[in-house]
Amino acid sequence: MPLALPPLDIPVYSMVSLGGVTVGLSLFAWDFTRWWTSHKKRLSIKALSTLLPQLLCNAYGALLILSAGGIVGGLADWSLWGTNQVGDVVLVYGLGASTPNVTRSTHLALTPGGHAAIIIITVVIVAVCSKRGFRWDFVRQILAGNSLGLASSIAGVVGTVVAPTVSWAGDYVTGLVSHL
Repeated sequence: MPLALPPLDIPVYSMVSLGGVTVGLSLFAWDFTRWWTSHKKRLSIKALSTLLPQLLCNAYGALLILSAGGIVGGLADWSLWGTNQVGDVVLVYGLGASTPNVTRSTHLALTPGGHAAIIIITVVIVAVCSKRGFRWDFVRQILAGNSLGLASSIAGVVGTVVAPTVSWAGDYVTGLVSHL
């Protein structure tokens, strides 16, 4: 019999403003610009291998915001709220602009296997960081992905592409996929 735990009832924010997308794109641009200027042969395997961890952390951040809830989903929602607020303040008070809601009209939902995959990916990221030290570039890209994962524009494609793939892989690895 499966263990039935009561939900934590952590509120879900799940809306991204233009300010949040601006912060997400700015965080991505920071690390991408540093990568671009530090490599003369940008398409070499060595150069691309230094960019790969940032792209993976960006995809991981997008997955976090698609979590159903709980502690990890709550932290992702809190981070999204924070990036929305920072971006909104900068756009409204810094430039006098407006910050409309730019959330996708349909949300992707991760499967139970997809949620298991997020926990496994979280353990891998913590293991890498505990071995090599704290990585601000990882934090920036996780926040960037978190801010961009619900966007309705091209910035939200990461969530649209990565979420079904991770859900399928998580379901397959955990044995939730039925055999034909």
